[in-house]
Amino acid sequence: MALIYISVGSNMNRDYHIRQGVSALQQHLGALQLSSVYESEAVGFSGDSFYNLVVGATTTLSIAECKTLFKHIEDQYGRDRTAERFSGRTLDLDLLTFDSLICQQPVQLPRAEITENAFVLWPLAEIAPEQIHPLTQQTYAELWQNYAKAQKLWPVPFDWSHLQ
Repeated sequence: MALIYISVGSNMNRDYHIRQGVSALQQHLGALQLSSVYESEAVGFSGDSFYNLVVGATTTLSIAECKTLFKHIEDQYGRDRTAERFSGRTLDLDLLTFDSLICQQPVQLPRAEITENAFVLWPLAEIAPEQIHPLTQQTYAELWQNYAKAQKLWPVPFDWSHLQ
């Protein structure tokens, strides 16, 4: 079993897509560890604010199978694959880490967004504070404590009572 962390985001019908994305992940992966939900301004483009969180899970799936599953779930909830890279999203699921593996294919791991974006690092540090980033060899708590970029981000109340 591999320990994985997944970034979940949406800025279109956010409550609905975050709930549905997490529910789909639970159906396929089983028990999940959920961070708080954070609201952040769009990064890299002008658009509606995002809801973001990080989900922890264990899986027997391979990295490629995780990637395929996440694309399937995104597509199920209306992800537009023709949209510009930096644009609004109904649902965005990104594999952040797969155990402590470092690779470039089939996806970059650990994902660069971990150290670049507060909306990834803060929720990851919340649920995995003592886990070690495979490249920096620092804990996610240390990385968050030393994060110096100016990104507006705040926790929002979120009701998960629909999850079993």
